[in-house]
Amino acid sequence: MNIFDDREQAAENQFAHDQEMAFRVTARRNRLLGQWAAGLMKLTPEETDAYAKAVVQAEFEEAGDEDVMRKLYGDLVSANVETDEAVIRAQMKACEVEARRQLMGSI
Repeated sequence: MNIFDDREQAAENQFAHDQEMAFRVTARRNRLLGQWAAGLMKLTPEETDAYAKAVVQAEFEEAGDEDVMRKLYGDLVSANVETDEAVIRAQMKACEVEARRQLMGSI
């Protein structure tokens, strides 16, 4: 291998690592969001765990965060929790910061 091959391989490895980290941060963020929303809906611990998993699964419906937003907003409104999209988006950002912090601490 020459130096260019080494650099290319290093770049590919870094890209794969970055993609994996982004996936893990999003999944952790969504789990934290699910736990937050479950608390607002006053779910039991078992229901909270199941709901958090359902929020993580919602991420796979389409690209971006809108699928998670729709799920959270719809579920909160159905549970008669007063909220709006701005509150959910703010919590989403806070959960993303916390997810990054948690994952960086585990490395």
